[in-house]
Amino acid sequence: MLHRRSLLVTGAAAALSAMLSPVRASQHQSLQPLRRGSRLRAVNPGTWLDPDSDLSPLVRSCAAEGWTLEIPPSVKRQWRYFSGTDADRFADLEAAWMDPDLDGLVYVGAGWGGARVLERGWRFPRRPLWTLGFSDTSSLLLAQWAAGLTGALHGSTVPSDDQQWARTVDLLSGRPVAPLQGQGQRWGAGVGPLVVTNLTVATHLIGTSYLPDLRGCILVLEDVGEAPYRVDRMLTQWRSAGLLRDLAGVACGRFSWRGDVEPGDFAMEEVLVNRLGDLGCPLVLDLPLGHGRPNMALPLGRRARLDGRFGVLTLLD
Repeated sequence: MLHRRSLLVTGAAAALSAMLSPVRASQHQSLQPLRRGSRLRAVNPGTWLDPDSDLSPLVRSCAAEGWTLEIPPSVKRQWRYFSGTDADRFADLEAAWMDPDLDGLVYVGAGWGGARVLERGWRFPRRPLWTLGFSDTSSLLLAQWAAGLTGALHGSTVPSDDQQWARTVDLLSGRPVAPLQGQGQRWGAGVGPLVVTNLTVATHLIGTSYLPDLRGCILVLEDVGEAPYRVDRMLTQWRSAGLLRDLAGVACGRFSWRGDVEPGDFAMEEVLVNRLGDLGCPLVLDLPLGHGRPNMALPLGRRARLDGRFGVLTLLD
């Protein structure tokens, strides 16, 4: 578990039930861009952070945009390998989502834990909200979009790469961003809303209401620390469950792992092409996102165009 954490971290209910009922995906509400004076809060729904973790660069980067980022003490709390009990983390998330003065959340930490908060009975308030994260917090981003709420942004919360952070700022500020360039594998073009996620995290949401309907979507996957045979196994599960039918397109970011490919084994790229190349839609590999740098941000639910010939992913609106 701690090995997995080291790879991924670089990412009352009853009284409120009437207010927290799910929003259907067709009932999307508009979300205003962040502006000077916007308030954000860091939330850690997963694995504990080292007490010496320095979040001041993130605070300063937000301040440079005129945003205030609150860092509550709870982000560095520890209970076993989590940043607090499930009840603690649920309460942190609920308090943030229910604060009408907050304009967005920044999910820090990662590792493992987001799905346990969902499993505890999490239901989103009926309002869109900016949320930034990736890795384990892909579970919360997916659940937000599945509930019909805009604002989930798949991207790094570490502002150490200027180009990467600039793109995140532009998306949060409502400004246009450049297309992402990958390697085209299967020709054709598809248009649809984006669903962006860590493969392992999303695989463990199969069969729940937290995984969005993927029909007509452009699915973008990434992962870290998973050998090719494990990626093969997960994608075979997706195929067997019928989740890869009727996609508008599929793209992959970085699939990072350390290991040797034995003679006769599939390399990672071969697994991705073998399992994703016969779906009848464009396929693009090597988009600049995922664990490592750069991790270029993409908004869930945003309409995009995937060009399988030229390997380009473009946001449309």
